[in-house]
Amino acid sequence: MAKYKVEISGINTNDLDVLSNEEMVLLFKRMQEGDSFARELLAQGNLKLVLAILKRFNNKYDNMDDLFQIGCIGLLKAIDNFDLSFNVKFSTYAVPMILGEIKRYIRDNSIIRVSRSVKDIAYKTLKLKEEFVSEHGYEPSVEYLATKLELEPFDIINAMESLREPVSMYEAIYNDGGDTIYLYDQIEDKKANSNDFSNRLALENAIDDLNKREKLILDERFVVGKTQTEIAKELDISQAQVSRLEKSAIKQLKKTLK
Repeated sequence: MAKYKVEISGINTNDLDVLSNEEMVLLFKRMQEGDSFARELLAQGNLKLVLAILKRFNNKYDNMDDLFQIGCIGLLKAIDNFDLSFNVKFSTYAVPMILGEIKRYIRDNSIIRVSRSVKDIAYKTLKLKEEFVSEHGYEPSVEYLATKLELEPFDIINAMESLREPVSMYEAIYNDGGDTIYLYDQIEDKKANSNDFSNRLALENAIDDLNKREKLILDERFVVGKTQTEIAKELDISQAQVSRLEKSAIKQLKKTLK
């Protein structure tokens, strides 16, 4: 991997040049003739391609500098393996390789451990997808991948799903300008009711002070175990409204029970 190391410190990405297709063709021809400087110019002229791909990972990965370095490794691999006889634009060939390099890095550094056999299937699937996209310009079907790898479609789907990054329960999934709805708001609450009689009695008295709609929402959420989405459909209101009513009711209960 050392030969693919790219130093980026001191580079102002806003001043990066972008090569035209004609310029890249000439540089690839020079590189094939043994001009090592042409390889460097090709790398510098395509750094913005790496940056464009990194936008997909904004707010999903802490150290974007690491991903930029890994993306540059993918770029150099694409430059070293690109052939003008492919008769496709370099970006069409390079994007899957850069993206694949970044995803492999994230996958190998994930906090969730995936079995080696599933990883092997995922690696083979990604490699086959990259080759197919480079040749045809679009992604192959799951059935095609399964047939080529002599596996069941389920094995392919399972392997690819295992590469997904874990999602925080506190990730915002909806905001209409009011209260934000988080992922944990959509998870069914299966906690058992308290067996403490005095606490239950106090809670029931506090609930009696709520209005009819607030009582219904709390009952549906924490007794029946429905999601806010399901309750919103029943009441014919938005999910955000259910969230606001629920939070308001809980806030009132806390105030009463203090």
